Amino acid sequence: MAQRLTLSEQRAALAREWALWVPDRAGMSSLGRNSAVRTEVAQSWLRSLRTVDPGRDHAPESETDDIGPRWQDSPLRAPVTELKDQLHSVADDAGYVAAVTDASGTILWTYGGPVMRRRAEQVNFAPGGRWDEAHMGTNALSLALRTDQPHTVFSAEHLVAALHGWVCYCAPIRAADGTLLGVLDLSTTWKRSHPLAMATVQTMTTAIESKLRTATPAPAGMRLTCLGTGRLTRDGVPIRLRPRHLEILTLLALDDDGYNHERLHYAVYGDRAVGASTLKSEMSYLRRATGGEITSRVYRFTTPLSCDAVDVLRALEAGDLDTAVRRYHGPLLPDSDTPGISEWRDYLEVAMRNAVLSSPDPHHALTYGECAPDDIAVHEHALTLLPTRDPRRAMAAARLHTALRA
Repeated sequence: MAQRLTLSEQRAALAREWALWVPDRAGMSSLGRNSAVRTEVAQSWLRSLRTVDPGRDHAPESETDDIGPRWQDSPLRAPVTELKDQLHSVADDAGYVAAVTDASGTILWTYGGPVMRRRAEQVNFAPGGRWDEAHMGTNALSLALRTDQPHTVFSAEHLVAALHGWVCYCAPIRAADGTLLGVLDLSTTWKRSHPLAMATVQTMTTAIESKLRTATPAPAGMRLTCLGTGRLTRDGVPIRLRPRHLEILTLLALDDDGYNHERLHYAVYGDRAVGASTLKSEMSYLRRATGGEITSRVYRFTTPLSCDAVDVLRALEAGDLDTAVRRYHGPLLPDSDTPGISEWRDYLEVAMRNAVLSSPDPHHALTYGECAPDDIAVHEHALTLLPTRDPRRAMAAARLHTALRA
């Protein structure tokens, strides 16, 4: 039986593999079965090298100058604050630095002792640092965000050489409805690597998720889903609405400025001969269904309506294509022929498609391709970006074959 490698031997073996493959990336796709590098790490290296210099010395800063408001508004802030003493104890006792990110991989909160905090700040493992795969390459945070699964990344498994002195343990944090909210990470020096560290991360993540489930619902508990399908829920409970009502709600959600009666009438009915009283009747019904949260002189929500299409638009505007493709589940109300919906549907599809076709990350084309089965260019783009031996090529090729036949 092969003898278990010590931490030093593991680190040395990984360092040799990194030095062999990463600086001269041309032959990396031939990383073999006998390599010390795990498959998921090797695949992440391949993806990361398209956008990340392994010689960079710190994570880039978020485009948002002040990360404070994002943490203040994050659903993770309250449960993390409640568990602050436990997180502090774990970090202090074991010599770790703890971090929480949002779903884009931007760090919102950290805690560590003076020594680890200084080490973390040197690589911008701090609030505002971007640790997704496209910006900081292979690391535990980026893998957990990408796969929605816990991950450990040790020493030279990190793509960026400045992180080879680290070991990181990370697990995703999900809302009660399964939405990925971010990750919890514990990081330390490679010499402090310990098999129980991952169990600690998962225990703390479970505690955060438990507090999220038992938290008092926000007063504005409505959620509009209009990508790929249409439904409205309040605190998770469906509200029965006709397709026309969902169309009107979608139009109001997508336009913060609201609609006067004439503009909304045209957006809903176009040039059809429909009396003004018809729209007024629809709006009266919607006010009752939404608890009176729609104003009357100019039709708009008194408080913003949570909406998947709005989430995608904001992600695209922020340049966060990872979040946009993850939340885009298909065309806007695909069965609707309402003029205003058709216009917004085209706008969203063009924005998503152009962003995907401009991205060097095949994950974006593969994910978007699930919702665009007939888009030949998107499937060709995925195949162009995927390495020859990447197993995902089979799926991209099958989609392209089906689209060409159609």
